[in-house]
Amino acid sequence: MKTGKIYRIAGPVAVAELDARMFDIALVGDEKLLGEVIQINGNRCTIQIYEDTTGLKPGIPVVNTEEPLNIELGPGLLTSIYDGIQRPLPRLKEQMGDFVRRGATATGIERRKEWEFKATAKKGDDITGGSVIGEVMEGQMLHKIMAPPNTKGKITEISSGSFTVDEVVCKLDSGDKIKLMHKWPVRKPRPTSKKLIPNIPLITGQRIFDALFPLAKGGVAAIPGGFGTGKTVAQQTLAKWSDAEVIVYVGCGERGNEMTEVLTEFPKLTDPRSGKPLLNRTILIANTSNMPVAAREASIYCGMTMAEYYRDMGYNVAVMADSTSRWAEAMREISSRLEELPGEEGYPAYLSTRLADFYERAGRYKNLNNTEGSISVIGAVSPAGGDFSEPVTQGTLRVVKCFWALDSKLAQRRHFPAINWLTSYSLYLSSLEQWFSENVAEDWRSAVDKIMSILQEEEKLLEIVQLVGSDALPEREQVTLQIAKLAREMFLQQNAFHAVDTYSEPKKTYSFMKTILKYGDLAYNALGRGSKVSEIISIKSKEKLSDVKFEKDYEKLLNSIVKEMESEFSRLKVQK
Repeated sequence: MKTGKIYRIAGPVAVAELDARMFDIALVGDEKLLGEVIQINGNRCTIQIYEDTTGLKPGIPVVNTEEPLNIELGPGLLTSIYDGIQRPLPRLKEQMGDFVRRGATATGIERRKEWEFKATAKKGDDITGGSVIGEVMEGQMLHKIMAPPNTKGKITEISSGSFTVDEVVCKLDSGDKIKLMHKWPVRKPRPTSKKLIPNIPLITGQRIFDALFPLAKGGVAAIPGGFGTGKTVAQQTLAKWSDAEVIVYVGCGERGNEMTEVLTEFPKLTDPRSGKPLLNRTILIANTSNMPVAAREASIYCGMTMAEYYRDMGYNVAVMADSTSRWAEAMREISSRLEELPGEEGYPAYLSTRLADFYERAGRYKNLNNTEGSISVIGAVSPAGGDFSEPVTQGTLRVVKCFWALDSKLAQRRHFPAINWLTSYSLYLSSLEQWFSENVAEDWRSAVDKIMSILQEEEKLLEIVQLVGSDALPEREQVTLQIAKLAREMFLQQNAFHAVDTYSEPKKTYSFMKTILKYGDLAYNALGRGSKVSEIISIKSKEKLSDVKFEKDYEKLLNSIVKEMESEFSRLKVQK
């Protein structure tokens, strides 16, 4: 290890006289505070320190570890709660109480626990990076033990049995030794064999997402919104109900009370598929707003690297990043300490590049071991004042294909999820059309387009209504407003805290859409026969649609509603 001395300090940024490479990890002072080299000028290196720098002064020693920021990957990640640099918070609490002291260290994966390893490879097998050599049970999930990506050789020795993550389970003729755990640099994407087309949807159970703005497995979505619009609730609901096998939840620079809510609620949530605690397939990374800003940037990369590890096993992983705005603010602060030329609103000029680098690590891939896995990223954005024209939102929009815009006005009207269906969009609709037509209904896309066109037409009509009133509209447009109201109140609104309504399977979502469109067809036909608009609007059976949301056996109820609807329309008087 190479040593040097601190020359200058400004907040979390220190300048040291040190022989180092870019992104080497340095240990600063007697407390060995973790830092990362982010700029080199001659023999002077700029180091961003991941911890509080109060009391540090020029002249204190600094040591270059000559390694980048690595995290530990192996069995034991699931159910863990980490800070931004993979320090396990529960173990730190055991050591020092509720407040993490400066310089605290703990290994990312517990060293003493033994895992029952079952070898699937055998002596003489050729091994390359990513090859599966065995497996252990990590809770309810099969954890595949893979050769690190840079490993190659023929197995000379492999053993089944109980091992800690530090013990060697396999030896190769190249001299490589494989343990249950290995390390990987967080800024370097893990290698894959091939990137696949994202043509399988990530089913979320949320009607507005699955129907109008679907996200593909391996896709990326941004969910921007101001304070109180429901970003965190939306992400928690997606974490619970999306059909991903592994969830990585990154709380990046969020308020402490919000992260406390996540940390206390997640262990109580039940996985709807297995009936076990949801935390069994979840990794939580907590980096609150009062923690050092430098660690915010690391937390995003740390979460993505863990997601790539489980993707390499052939799993579908969903990453919830809450929020990328706080990450960008940390970059802005570090950039100003480096005295770099500021870009728009003071953010560094490379903001868009960093955002793209992060989101591009998502995708659906064929792995080195011929399995297929995916990483879907849902990044929350917290624009100041709800202004979507600010740099972080706009930079995110350039790289995501799914935009779920939260609306403060909808939230104030208690319309949840408060997704604005006029400003949101998904570019995955066409690529997912075939899957929905084969697995749900042939006319799925047709039903979605009709619902969307009705909602868009309503917006135009409401502008006229504000000027002259609804009675001044032609009769057909009055009926259109009624159909749109059904779509808004009965279909798009969904109660995340109701035992049944919190999840709507695709077939239920489709049946809901078809019933609303059925009402529309019957209403237009009745209008064409001369029935009064007041009578069409007063059809009572349509009000029963709200009961469908809270009914498990929805098919019988929907069928009875349709029959009752047809009966009511058939009894309407025809005006001559």
